[in-house]
Amino acid sequence: MQRWEEGAAPFAVADFAGERRKISLAFLPELTVGDFVIVHAGFALTRVPPENVEMVMESITAAGLLVTADGAPADDGSAEHPLAPEPAP
Repeated sequence: MQRWEEGAAPFAVADFAGERRKISLAFLPELTVGDFVIVHAGFALTRVPPENVEMVMESITAAGLLVTADGAPADDGSAEHPLAPEPAP
């Protein structure tokens, strides 16, 4: 996992429906690769149990809350693990 600290705050790269973004782990520093989370304003706020991921993704997609960086709705609501592994060299 690509993870680092800026000052005393931990950060990681998350995958949002295929788009990678920097997120703060200040509220959930124990997160690991493969964890699913709800992120708001760049902060990981809630870990989503694996058995609830499909329901949460369907709900936020239906509500129009899952969008890409350009503001377009995510295509089908599917997503890889938000805490993404480091890219291969």
